[in-house]
Amino acid sequence: MLNHQNQEPVSPKRVVLIGGASFIGSAVAQQLEGKTTVLSLGRANVDLTADGAANKLAGFLKADDAVVAISAQAPCRNVDDFLVNAEIIKTLTKALEQQPVAHLVNISSDAVYPDEPVPLSEAVPAAPTSMHGAMHLAREIALRGLSIPMATLRPTLVYGDSDPHNGYGPNQFRRKANKNEPITLFGEGEERRDHVLVDDVAELVVRVLFSGSTGVLNAATGTVTTFKEVAEKAVTLSGQTVEINGSPRKGPMPHNGYRPFDPVETTQAFPDFSYTTLDDGMKQAQTTEFGNG
Repeated sequence: MLNHQNQEPVSPKRVVLIGGASFIGSAVAQQLEGKTTVLSLGRANVDLTADGAANKLAGFLKADDAVVAISAQAPCRNVDDFLVNAEIIKTLTKALEQQPVAHLVNISSDAVYPDEPVPLSEAVPAAPTSMHGAMHLAREIALRGLSIPMATLRPTLVYGDSDPHNGYGPNQFRRKANKNEPITLFGEGEERRDHVLVDDVAELVVRVLFSGSTGVLNAATGTVTTFKEVAEKAVTLSGQTVEINGSPRKGPMPHNGYRPFDPVETTQAFPDFSYTTLDDGMKQAQTTEFGNG
């Protein structure tokens, strides 16, 4: 759960986005435009895996900054990816030790949670079953060790226009449908997952920044949808006649085919916030990215 340090929203003097050119970082930068000063840092400014990166990163920071830590090599699929991320974690931690800031928001992942047959809440202890989840938990633990007020946001599957990963799900299906290309599902696309619009994640980050919040918050809508249904929505939005095909699975169904969340903590933290429905979010992404819908 979150605890707000500010009774009323207060604009940070400056927000530093570490990974500001990323999918989520770009959305946060857009929502902060006109609200406060933003310093967006990417690899061109500082390579977080390079020698001396911690000192270089610390040089960009000021004591009254609010920092959003987004940079990671994701997805983290294997030991090599994990070790790259370990270097990033080391750089972030050492830089913030050298130059502490006023507030830190860490972008983590729902992958830190175990697989459960009931909706996941922030009260569920972290117990990752993947390298990606282990990496994010290691990052959370390392950053929690700093003497800096910190909030951790744990998004589930994020979609929206301009996604650079073209991940399996709304982003990939929408693009394939618009190109009139067949959509191939894993199995029959029967697994049920929660999908959250990147703009909603960005809005929550901004709210956390302005509230000076500390603690943990999931970014998940509380609604699960099968991947087949997502594909069908993408085809409908495209206006094309597109084949949707199943395929043999090469391994077990991820998360046992069911990954639900309980969004009650979001409502308690921000009573006037509501998640965008998948239908509305996909339509918004379609309109923004392709100019139709």
